Amino acid sequence: MNHSTPPVLQQKHKARKRFGQNFLHDHGVINRIIASVYPKSGDHVVEIGPGQGALTGQLLDGAGELDVIELDRDLIPWLKLHFGINRQFRVHEADALTFDFESLKQDERPLRIVGNLPYNISTPLIFHLLSFAGTVRDMHFMLQKEVVERLCATHGDNHYGRLSVMVQYYCRAEYLFQVGSGAFRPAPKVDSAIVRLTPWDELPHPCKDVALLESIVKDAFAMRRKTLRNSLKKHISADELTALDVDPSIRPEHLPLESFVRIADYLVQQRS
Repeated sequence: MNHSTPPVLQQKHKARKRFGQNFLHDHGVINRIIASVYPKSGDHVVEIGPGQGALTGQLLDGAGELDVIELDRDLIPWLKLHFGINRQFRVHEADALTFDFESLKQDERPLRIVGNLPYNISTPLIFHLLSFAGTVRDMHFMLQKEVVERLCATHGDNHYGRLSVMVQYYCRAEYLFQVGSGAFRPAPKVDSAIVRLTPWDELPHPCKDVALLESIVKDAFAMRRKTLRNSLKKHISADELTALDVDPSIRPEHLPLESFVRIADYLVQQRS
């Protein structure tokens, strides 16, 4: 059964600023996203913020099973009416920022998460989702283009920061393609992009204390214009950084993930 967005829903439902809603309507972009996700029979797909169902029908058709997380209660009856004929379609009225994605697991299959994420919650939501990385096969998100650039940036890049380091600790991040503002109603003031995040089967740089790593990375980039000697002085001395083969005179955007892990592991060792 091929699904399409119900026209009544498009006319009646007005995008709400408080939910950061911008509804995708460009069929070329929709098809390109579906091709990137490539949902197959047997996949357990989860869609965050299905909105007016632009991606929902094709995700459900491809996988045959779909959980959707939707906060706007006015959209839920329409989603149930349009897609609920399939018993493998389940709607959860919930805030994705606090939702327990582990609760969706029914068997050994990992989750495949897809979403057109509101710009105002994208960063905290990604940090929340990282805590479920062990139960996720991949994540495909539409985000503000600048956020995708930050997710995928490597050290030495101006976009490289806390988000880059912590996401890449858990996942491989791939910038797939850009989406212009005209693909949405209402059109946002910024361009978007699609990113694929794939949790590592084995962490390339496992850390002994991830909470400490997060604290170090956060402090390093809180004052990104300062050198590591100054931004990390409450954690470690300049001489200790030098001993760890880290130049204390550089700024944090020049330090690769593995060096942040080395600093954290050293501090764990010192404390024990």
